[in-house]
Amino acid sequence: MRLHWHRTDLRPFDNRPLVTVGDDPILPVYVFDPNVLAHAAPPRLAFIRESLAALREWYRARESDLLVVRGEAPTELARLADAHDADTVSWAQAYSELGRQRDARVTERLADDGVETRVVHDHLHHEPGSITTNEDEPYSVYSYFWKKWRDREKADSLAAPGADRLANPSTETPLPTLDDLGFDDPEASTPAGGYEAARHRLNEFCSAPIYRYAETRDCPAADGTSRLSPHLAHGTLGVRTVHDHVMRAREAAPDDEARESVETFRSQLAWREFYHHVLYFNPEVVTENYREYENDIEWRDDDEALAAWKAGETGYPIVDAGMRQLRREAFMHNRVRMIVASFLTKDLLLDWREGYDWFRRTLVDHNPANDNGGWQWAASTGTDAQPYFRIFNPMTQGERHDPDAEYIREYVPELRGVDSDTIHGWHELSPDERVAAAPDYPAPIVDHSERREQALAMFERARGEAD
Repeated sequence: MRLHWHRTDLRPFDNRPLVTVGDDPILPVYVFDPNVLAHAAPPRLAFIRESLAALREWYRARESDLLVVRGEAPTELARLADAHDADTVSWAQAYSELGRQRDARVTERLADDGVETRVVHDHLHHEPGSITTNEDEPYSVYSYFWKKWRDREKADSLAAPGADRLANPSTETPLPTLDDLGFDDPEASTPAGGYEAARHRLNEFCSAPIYRYAETRDCPAADGTSRLSPHLAHGTLGVRTVHDHVMRAREAAPDDEARESVETFRSQLAWREFYHHVLYFNPEVVTENYREYENDIEWRDDDEALAAWKAGETGYPIVDAGMRQLRREAFMHNRVRMIVASFLTKDLLLDWREGYDWFRRTLVDHNPANDNGGWQWAASTGTDAQPYFRIFNPMTQGERHDPDAEYIREYVPELRGVDSDTIHGWHELSPDERVAAAPDYPAPIVDHSERREQALAMFERARGEAD
């Protein structure tokens, strides 16, 4: 008997450790570990629970089951291995420091009982250390990583295990509720979880929107992005399945422009892996700057500004629309993520860690590698980051990427009756003009031009360049 420990691989298809380890009957398990739950949040847990329910139904349809238990992983896996006479436990490799430490504890505990562990690379196409510089060092510049990632052969997706390979534990234990796990229901409306929802979304995206991706991906009002991030984060889709679909879409592209658009999306898959490699070799980046400055960056301490940013009440329409989309959907458009991150760090001059922590608590697709990479990019503290002197103007960004203010009006109802020019010129209006146009929408809480100069000075002091 072999236990397969599901974690961020909540799918039966294209799951390497599930199907490639040995020939013994497979007994799937999932552990709600309090040490992992300490870093969890309601939107992600709701998505995970729905995905577990779908996965359990898949197993039950094949006269098997998914055992779901609560407790510390080393103890629970050892208990289950003993109860079911399992001599092997398999799982997908973790890349974060916390995940690797947890896995080391599990391996040690199982070894004490004579249980073999099989840890299989699965979450990425190319595991950390497999794409390096000519000096055999991990890349810190994405463009060079992308060239090698793009040309490296990708493994094909895998079929799900047949029913004859699955054990039948005969259990009727219900899934724990969020309340059972100590969490409230999410305030946001989270996307549908489960492998079927994931495959449907992938098929929909690759049927047409992927051919316009390069043109529409920065337009938050358009349905131009894949919305696959929750499924990749929690493993309801395998990376090989995604790549297979993308490559088939490229082969079927009607023209060169569409083909280039597919390649643009493919580059985003490489960004995902780049940040996972960065995290693997630099686990401290979750809490520390990747880039070293001569002096500490003098981030401000401003609870009122932070609260206004979280609530979407900064008086900068595109920023507020993004933050309110996050509250409503536990999701935010990627271009807007960059805008709100730049605003927090370069306009409010607040530490990127405040924003990263808020995203961790509110995003359904949170994962440490990609969220940390994005936040440190915006804050000019990360690998291959935005130069400190390139600072997004939130009004220009709104006008450029949401010219008709469709996205803004969708998430900021106070501005629904206001014309686009007034919305994009909100920072230039007098108090009386703002009251006349939208009396319930706030004035800008900071002056962008003034804060831009302060941000430049702050980074110059950090670089040791101030007078």
